[in-house]
Amino acid sequence: MSGVTATSALGNGRNPQFLDNRGDTRVKRPNRLTASFVRAVTRPGRYGDGRGGHGLSLLVKPTKSGRMSKTWSQRLRIDGKAVNIGLGPYPVVTLADARRAALENRRMTWHGKDPRKGKMPTFAEAARYVIRLRRASWRTGGKSEAQWKSSLEAYVHPVIGNMRVDEITTAHLLAVLTPIWNAKRVTAQRLRGRISYVMKWCIGRGYRTTDPAGEAITAVLPHNMGRKRHFRALPHRKVAGAIAKVRAAKTRPAITLAFQFQVLTAARAAEIRKATWDEIDWAKRVWTVPAEHMKAGRRHRVPLSTEALAVLREARKLPPAANLLFPSPNGGPMGRNAPATLANRLQLGCVPHGFRSSFRDWAAETGVRREVAEAALAHVVLDPVEAAYRRTDLFEQRRSVMERWGAYVMNGVALRHSSK
Repeated sequence: MSGVTATSALGNGRNPQFLDNRGDTRVKRPNRLTASFVRAVTRPGRYGDGRGGHGLSLLVKPTKSGRMSKTWSQRLRIDGKAVNIGLGPYPVVTLADARRAALENRRMTWHGKDPRKGKMPTFAEAARYVIRLRRASWRTGGKSEAQWKSSLEAYVHPVIGNMRVDEITTAHLLAVLTPIWNAKRVTAQRLRGRISYVMKWCIGRGYRTTDPAGEAITAVLPHNMGRKRHFRALPHRKVAGAIAKVRAAKTRPAITLAFQFQVLTAARAAEIRKATWDEIDWAKRVWTVPAEHMKAGRRHRVPLSTEALAVLREARKLPPAANLLFPSPNGGPMGRNAPATLANRLQLGCVPHGFRSSFRDWAAETGVRREVAEAALAHVVLDPVEAAYRRTDLFEQRRSVMERWGAYVMNGVALRHSSK
């Protein structure tokens, strides 16, 4: 098979083009898959890697939730029969990773071996393989590989290193993470992400079907209420001035737009960084944050104010990159410290997360009911009695609140009292 081919919805014309999901950017199919093409393509179909690709292809298809998924597949002949082998999801498995795995599988078939029948690896073995796969994408001389190895060897391998990957459960991972979750929160969070990466590789290889280290596990890890971190925040009356400084700043548009969108939605930074266009419903004016991006591991609907929609319209003018609302220059998610660095450079006297506190204070002073404000912030209800009665996300009530908040911080309108 020569050239990149798609099995559906692409026609047979020469050098075809198609619209991505924003409807305004045309993406050309190259003769061989490229990292930029894989990142930008959103049209459903199977895209082969051409000659020398060892049967590798990228499968793009919609999920039940309406989002587009991208997975790697390899077609091989084993014992005279054509078979498809899954190589994992993109972007967890990059194009370079998929090509290396495809070459390895092809070598096994040349030696009469079936790549599907390899022995079930232990977690330590799987982690070593993942590190080898990722090595090519890490900066030469950087600390990434050393940090991965040292953290896994110190905290993970003593507990589950010798366990088969298909036997590992959430309970095993809680035994790894719970002892350090409060004392070394940053280390523990990075460790959870690394374990999750290994588990997703295992899913792609067919060793297991679920990721027990996903975002949802954070909901059952301990929360040290006595050492709650407080973020620097501005009085709500100064938020409009801070946004004006941000809008006038000379920096990448994606950063200033992400900053404004975070303030207008009262969302967390991670939710903003990972937000994609298929999470936005323009007709209903809703941003639906998937459970895996939420701190509490539950899907969250965010009503979009007039001002928030205006920010998104500006964001649509940015170069397309992996379907992200606010991409970094290399096409991946924005750096986690980019908005905070901007706030520090502009001497705003706060951090982006602190605007959630500004919103909460404004809500209290304008008479917004506590449960409505808490729902807007996606806070977990700790009181079991209140949780039992909370059978709605109070979405419609939150819509009017977010509309007033947007007008207040973007236009500096006077405070208006409300009983809602």
